[in-house]
Amino acid sequence: MMKKRFEPDFDSTQALLAHQLERLKWTVRHAYEGSPFYRERLDRNGVNPDSITSLDDLKRFPFTTADDLREGYPFPLRAVDFEKIVRIHSSSGTTGLRKNLCYTQKDVDDWVHFFARAYETAGVTDIDRVQIAVGYGVWTAGIGFQSACEKVGAMALPVGPGNVDMQCQFLVDLQPTVLCCTASMGLLMAEEVHRRGLADKISLKKIIYGSERSSVSMRQKISELLGGAELFDITGLTELYGPGAGIECPLHDCIHYWADYYILEILDPDTLSPLPDGEWGEMVLTTLYKEASPLIRYRTRDITRIIPGPCDCGTILPRHSRIRGRTDDMFKFRGVNIYPSHIDSILSKISGIGSEYQIHLSRDASERGVMRLIVEQAENEKGKKPSDLEEAVKYQIKKQLLVTPGVEIVNYGSLPRSERKSQRVFDTRIQDSIV
Repeated sequence: MMKKRFEPDFDSTQALLAHQLERLKWTVRHAYEGSPFYRERLDRNGVNPDSITSLDDLKRFPFTTADDLREGYPFPLRAVDFEKIVRIHSSSGTTGLRKNLCYTQKDVDDWVHFFARAYETAGVTDIDRVQIAVGYGVWTAGIGFQSACEKVGAMALPVGPGNVDMQCQFLVDLQPTVLCCTASMGLLMAEEVHRRGLADKISLKKIIYGSERSSVSMRQKISELLGGAELFDITGLTELYGPGAGIECPLHDCIHYWADYYILEILDPDTLSPLPDGEWGEMVLTTLYKEASPLIRYRTRDITRIIPGPCDCGTILPRHSRIRGRTDDMFKFRGVNIYPSHIDSILSKISGIGSEYQIHLSRDASERGVMRLIVEQAENEKGKKPSDLEEAVKYQIKKQLLVTPGVEIVNYGSLPRSERKSQRVFDTRIQDSIV
């Protein structure tokens, strides 16, 4: 088998771990000597570059959070002179000040390299044409997908988000084989292709999507409407360069992450103590090469788990599960902690149910919490009455989550589609100040 161009050269897990230790020592010293923020934070916690003698020593170091990035605005965590900074990216979806991240030229080059690895893992080559339907601008998505596409040698079609008419025209006229998008945009495009009768006029073979979680039924729906296209969930966040920091392999049972570029810890989000492989917890990241804005034990709030053991796909790179939720989108209802992904999983197993839904949380006249699910019926579903589907949903939610929601089944296509992230949870239980 021909060696992949962007795979690391490690021949054993031990070699990878030795590499991590060497790079961790460099990162801590670089951050300590270059960033006033890190010097003060590490000094306050009684650690310094000489504290790192093994990978286990990382547990002694303090965490970095999104609040640190916002409080350090406009150049948080900066560990190099301004003359070395060639780019700024900024994250979306935050309140107040944005999280700005600085990049040196080496940071950009490293990002492009491991993003190209993600494309390579998905089987993208120089004969592919890649339609990029994600946001451009201060966000990392558009330029990340495009630069790595060009690094691989594929043809980039930088359409950007939205503009469904142009998307469809390019799918037909330019015959792209790969579509890069959010899960919601993938569903929107799949339904538009189906509605316009274009399925037999396009050549899509792969959908690389990220930025939001997706249910099993949504993935199946996108694939079916696009003629059996293969879906690859790609991960990343602006703080960690951007998208491309990991991707599912062709076996589609995990996310491989680039352990030569960052260390991944899984911690109990309440106690912040390490969890064993296989247990769900919060993903905490430490970068190993990042120059301009290094991360030391950055709390992502993403919930996942390490999958132990080697993958049958053959790579030495470790793997984690798809992101199950976030510590900050979990909601508590009648004493039960619930993630939207829990609802995803349950609905995806009920025949006759579509992939789109909303969760509405409110209080009734007696201030008792109420949860109502609005769920789309599957397309062309003729065999089951809405009332029967409502009872099936209610039964499975009660059985698996131990709470009883109200359920409303609506016609297929009733709920809004978006080329961006779909809003799933609408919580009006707290309508006044909580302080």
